Amino acid sequence: MSENAPADAPATSPEPALAPVDPQDLAVLEEQLGRVPRGVVGIAARCVCGRPLVARTAPRLPDGSPFPTTFYLSHPGAVAAASRLEAVGVMKEMNERLAHDDELAAAYRAAHEHYIAQREALGHVEEIAGISAGGMPTRVKCLHALMAHALAAGPGVNPIGDETLELAKDDWRPDRCTC
Repeated sequence: MSENAPADAPATSPEPALAPVDPQDLAVLEEQLGRVPRGVVGIAARCVCGRPLVARTAPRLPDGSPFPTTFYLSHPGAVAAASRLEAVGVMKEMNERLAHDDELAAAYRAAHEHYIAQREALGHVEEIAGISAGGMPTRVKCLHALMAHALAAGPGVNPIGDETLELAKDDWRPDRCTC
């Protein structure tokens, strides 16, 4: 667990405040991603064992590039589960429902606004103003990004991210360590 979160906090609880990124977390992220992580400002969600699930990234990378993906899914098991769901065409059905279900569409737009607000809290980058991730607010484009947002924000914020977590539970779950 982070220094900011109580030891008994749920695995997917968001960090209450940004603390300096622990070098051990950066080492774990590098191991998980297979590359040096870029622009990490915090760990947005952790495995029940304490290792990162989701990195929180700056809206502008150190090289100056704008980076809209505030919540970056890092855990290999979660990444694989999201990839499997994408491979079997889950997004097509989600997009169809999104186009015809006004309540789902409104909740998804609210998730988009939440995502943008979370990024804006880190700083404003004009090139990505109004852009969130995962296809929000009008389509489902990347289950990895939506799962990361759901893990970082907690249940009830991103309906498609929550649904992705539910669909992935036979392959990967945030309440069971597979690190």
